[in-house]
Amino acid sequence: MSRLSDVIARLEAVIESRKGGDPTQSWTAKLLADPDLAGRKLIEEASEAVEAAQSGDGDHLAAEAADVLYHLLALLAAAGVSPDEVAAKLEAREGRSGIEEKSSRS
Repeated sequence: MSRLSDVIARLEAVIESRKGGDPTQSWTAKLLADPDLAGRKLIEEASEAVEAAQSGDGDHLAAEAADVLYHLLALLAAAGVSPDEVAAKLEAREGRSGIEEKSSRS
């Protein structure tokens, strides 16, 4: 297992533990209680990650990518979609070119 997958597994557990928590006391609980907010934050963080990549600042990009991953996991949890469901979608696409896979969605 990679370091990233270890960290994501721990983050998933923290997010899960915040379900039903007090949104005034926990940012994660606030995101879980409001999928629209979680979605808006994901868009904001993704935009910031693109800007960091364009600036060529790798450390800034790593920080923004961390924010993207966190907000994506929170949005998935808020929407009731498990990371395993995402993994299944990725596994189904393995071995196919991105162009082929995108064409099949039309």
